Amino acid sequence: MNPRRIAGAAAGALGISWVVRAVWGIPSAMGASISAIQPYAAGATSYRDRQFHNTEPSSQLAAGSAPSLLVSALTKRNVGRPPGPIPLQTPKAPPEAADLAVTWYGHATTLIEVDGYRILTDPVWSERVSPSAMVGPARMHPVPQPLSELPAVDAVIISHDHYDHLDKETVRELVLRQSAPFLVPIGIGAHLRHWGVPEDRIVELDWGGSLSLSALGRGRDGADLVLTCTEARHFSGRGLIRNTTLWASWSIVGSTRRAYFGGDTGYTKAFAEAGAALGPFDLTLLPIGAYDERWPDVHMNPEEAVRAHADLCAGDPGRGLLVPIHWATFNLAFHGWSEPVRRMVAAARAGGTTVAVPMPGQRVDPQGVSPGDSWWENVG
Repeated sequence: MNPRRIAGAAAGALGISWVVRAVWGIPSAMGASISAIQPYAAGATSYRDRQFHNTEPSSQLAAGSAPSLLVSALTKRNVGRPPGPIPLQTPKAPPEAADLAVTWYGHATTLIEVDGYRILTDPVWSERVSPSAMVGPARMHPVPQPLSELPAVDAVIISHDHYDHLDKETVRELVLRQSAPFLVPIGIGAHLRHWGVPEDRIVELDWGGSLSLSALGRGRDGADLVLTCTEARHFSGRGLIRNTTLWASWSIVGSTRRAYFGGDTGYTKAFAEAGAALGPFDLTLLPIGAYDERWPDVHMNPEEAVRAHADLCAGDPGRGLLVPIHWATFNLAFHGWSEPVRRMVAAARAGGTTVAVPMPGQRVDPQGVSPGDSWWENVG
């Protein structure tokens, strides 16, 4: 046979194989159908016309910005990559959870310790945040620790259903390795059911809905923990149709300490409302990355994160500790890799806000926070 034909046939076979691997599993990863979600969504406070809505007027993309977005996608897609390897620390969990601490695994995945409980947020251990294992934003640093080495957690909370916050493979492994319930905004339970999460491990809440761990049979003598689904300003969707499930931030309140997990959100008056009703908070975990002037309503910039921290701390910017999330792990916008943290640190310094910027895998104890080094400045 002609060698060129053999080579061409081989290349064609490889191409077909790659396409098969790229599309394999996509329908399952996308989650539940709209018809499966809708019965749970109906009746929610912000649900109308078969979609969830922000309280404040919000646009996912500013009017007239589509052409410039296309130009940025073609010319700036690598701007957000680090110039060298991102340093990691191996997480070291104490035998007993602390009164207040947090370990950052990257992006929005954290392990929060409050009054002896451990809460896992937006767990994503996959290589890509995409329905495809071959296409989509890939990690810019490894996960600091295998999921098999994660200590036992008391609850898993999810902010919304975007792929960088809700990951099918991680959810499935957590079902096998952990016994903790999943607390999620309304509608996301349908995705979990679609992936085999037992019904008795799914709790769906609307904005303002609260549940204590003792009510779930997971409380401890002398100490309980109340988790509240709080309002965020964002959007949802794992396919072409948006806003079929709710998005949220979370309040984590114990008998002595209070933490707030922002998830992914634009700046909103809901921060001040949460601070007044559920705070002031001792620890806030707020997103600082993936912002752009073309989508200001649904992603905060670093200065807004510092402002949000003050709102959550009863208007006192010097109260509590701000730990940034939603940066450094995935390239999801067109700003420089370290720009979010540089801007946040500058704004915090100007406003008198105490911040801690952990490396991926690093555990932060607010009682022992010190200025530390600017490790991100040494990358590359």
